[in-house]
Amino acid sequence: MRRFLFVLICLFTVLFVSVQVQADELEDINKQLQDLNNALESSKKATANNEQELNKLNAQLEGIKVQVDQIETDIAEKETEITEGEKLLSKQKLLLDGRVVSFYKNKGKEKDSLLQILMSDNLTLFLQQFTYQQSLLDDDRRNIIRIALMVKEIEDKKDILVDEKTRLTPIKNQIDKQSAFLAGEVNSAKSYQGELNQKIAALSAKQQEIVNSRSGSFTATIGDSNEADDYNASIAGFRANAPAGYFAVFSFGAHTHRKGMSQYGAYGRAMDGQNFRQILQKYYGKEPASKDTNGNIKVAGHGEIDFETTYLYGIAEMPSSWHPEALKAQAVAARSYAYRYKVQGTEICTTEACQVFNKGKSDNVPDSWRQAVNDTKGLVLEDVTTFYSSTTGGYLTTSGWDTTDNGGGANFIDKSYEKKAGSPWLYKAWYTQGYSISSDKCGRANPWLSPEEMADIVNTAVALSNNISGLDTGRITPVTTSCWGGNPYSMEELRNLTAGAGGISAATSVSVSLGDGTTSSVTINGKTFSGADFKKAFNVRAPGYMSIPQYQFAFFNIERK
Repeated sequence: MRRFLFVLICLFTVLFVSVQVQADELEDINKQLQDLNNALESSKKATANNEQELNKLNAQLEGIKVQVDQIETDIAEKETEITEGEKLLSKQKLLLDGRVVSFYKNKGKEKDSLLQILMSDNLTLFLQQFTYQQSLLDDDRRNIIRIALMVKEIEDKKDILVDEKTRLTPIKNQIDKQSAFLAGEVNSAKSYQGELNQKIAALSAKQQEIVNSRSGSFTATIGDSNEADDYNASIAGFRANAPAGYFAVFSFGAHTHRKGMSQYGAYGRAMDGQNFRQILQKYYGKEPASKDTNGNIKVAGHGEIDFETTYLYGIAEMPSSWHPEALKAQAVAARSYAYRYKVQGTEICTTEACQVFNKGKSDNVPDSWRQAVNDTKGLVLEDVTTFYSSTTGGYLTTSGWDTTDNGGGANFIDKSYEKKAGSPWLYKAWYTQGYSISSDKCGRANPWLSPEEMADIVNTAVALSNNISGLDTGRITPVTTSCWGGNPYSMEELRNLTAGAGGISAATSVSVSLGDGTTSSVTINGKTFSGADFKKAFNVRAPGYMSIPQYQFAFFNIERK
């Protein structure tokens, strides 16, 4: 007894220390994360200020550059003017030389003018000649002065031009230096922010790991062998062919309500040796009871037909090649679902909204399906609506984990009966309009998302969860208007609108936390969203027909190459 108590105390000590270590580690991570977030916010504010200053400076610089351009234009015009002036001046100098000679000759004749007047026989003629000579002399004097002033003006313009060029050069150099400096500061700050984001993402991933270990959540590990019906939509195709850094959102299960029976799960259980009663007990928690099922049922478009040998023969919900015990479980579920319509005398539809009835199959019923219906004739599950769907992703809301050990955990996919049965929709990225891989893809060749496209989904989640000034939520629709129409925000517009609320430009990391059949949270670049909020953002904004095709729940994973 004493030894047992000692072992118990040691075990309790180990558990206590383990939990205490995790608590201390989580507290330390939280502190580091807060410090990094504070540093990031401070850097963003500083960068925002620098960017504002850079924008102001650039605006001022643009104004200065306009002035500089005008000055350079003026200089060019002055240079042209000077060149033309010098050409004209060279011609004027030739005339000037002649004018100077003429001027001094005429000037020398002035001293003899009085004597000539006295000696002249024709005074009138002489006065006319004298007046003409004086006029030439005045013209020479004026031309000499004009040309001299022209020379002076050109020399002054040359001096001004040299001065303007000398002063303009350092101004242009200063403009270039100032602009380059601020741009470098902004780029440096953004580079620093990128490093902080990576550290935050790494810490968040570690934090998520600790939280998962203490809360029962987990991160799924998916093997390479799991392939969907479309290779590009499978994990194997994504890992083999997607570019590095790309993302894909994989759903656990297809279009499903996740109630009642998984048809692929029933097939997997039958392959594992379970009979139809055990399969029904798992999915519905009941044993079938015997009822009188003879008579007719009202079927839309077909009137009243025999319930057992016509209606049930025509149920086309499960391949007839499957295991007989799975077919029997399907026959009981289908009979139970339709039995209430028969008893109430109401008409049942023939689509997936009720059950898929195929008159062609009824007229040419496969032997294996006929045998399953006949072997279970009259067996009905009472007081339960026998919902079923093809693939539920390994978990049902009505019966829990559909795995070999009835549990979840990181490797639940490998343990799931749906994988054993080879469901093509157990783990798939959806990007087609319908189930068929040949249905419209809205121009997409695959369901992969670039870092910028994934960032756009994050920004959508930010936009939908924050009251952002100027945001028109009606414009948050897929950017692929070719298949959706509308006037959506571009990725750049949405990024700018959410920048102040935590929007990002490129996704670089992802961490997903899973619980019991749900995606608890998604963390991208250190920003965490609930699985429901991320699913909403994805289905509202994802390009093309990409979707998480699940009804009223979110159970998905995100892979990064």
